[in-house]
Amino acid sequence: MKLKAPVNVKWIANFINAELIGDDSINADGINEVHKITPGDISFVDIEKYYARLLSSEASVVIMNKVVECPPGKALLITKDPAGSYVKLVKHFHPFEPATKMISDTAVIGEGTIIQPGVFIGNHCTIGKNCVIHPGVSIYDGTTIGNNVTIQSNSVIGGDAFYFNKRDNAELRYLKLESCGTTIIEDDVEIGACCTIDRGVSGITIIGRGTKFDNFIHIGHGTIIGKNCLFAAQVGVAGKVIIGDNVLLYGQVGVSKDLVIESNTVVLAKSGVGKSLPGGKVWFGIPVQDAKDKMEELVWVKRIPELWDKMKTDY
Repeated sequence: MKLKAPVNVKWIANFINAELIGDDSINADGINEVHKITPGDISFVDIEKYYARLLSSEASVVIMNKVVECPPGKALLITKDPAGSYVKLVKHFHPFEPATKMISDTAVIGEGTIIQPGVFIGNHCTIGKNCVIHPGVSIYDGTTIGNNVTIQSNSVIGGDAFYFNKRDNAELRYLKLESCGTTIIEDDVEIGACCTIDRGVSGITIIGRGTKFDNFIHIGHGTIIGKNCLFAAQVGVAGKVIIGDNVLLYGQVGVSKDLVIESNTVVLAKSGVGKSLPGGKVWFGIPVQDAKDKMEELVWVKRIPELWDKMKTDY
């Protein structure tokens, strides 16, 4: 998330009550969690194995819970609760804006677009031309929808990320990391009924041009889906996944977080994707593997009783 104006690190340190180490002249212009960092950003780390990653990243300001040597050109803000400090900053610079009506006065809706009764469109949304938004759809604040998009009933676009910070020895076991990202639905997309597409924690969830979703599909925060993909019912994609163009996911495929599925990939129904997949192949199984290999394996599995009986006869 980019800030409306740069903020000096000394102000930030005072706001979150942190010790400032390093360059106190830095002006930060964005807030991002670790996966979406760009130059000028504020980010946080509270797990030691990720210290090096944050300190070598493009983040200008790092909120952390241990005093270390500050790399040149950065500022460190030392506090006991980096995640809580991050959330405090997000709430300050991106406060929740309650709705006052079903379709916000700040929403921009293009010519020829049909909004059916019972649709909620939040603040600062943009919807392009010749779209059809069916009853019961909820479009959260800041969502951008292109032209010729159809969204079937009761789908939710731009809901909060499922993203929590685990806290030991605390009454509040999981701290919600407030979502300040957005969602973009590109031109010619169709989204079925009862789908949920979460916005990024601090970045953007993108559904690429021409992609089509069946019903009951979930897309996690910050996931980027390419052009002309086809997802069948009950597909679930976790957060921060990158999916290329022309990818076909059959029904009930589950995709774990932080993976890459390259273009022209096919994953057959009920498969579990727990690793990144190269493009141009067909995959199947839990865990997923080359579909031909999996089919051969299933043939041998079916022969186990026969082989067992033969072994008992031979011995």
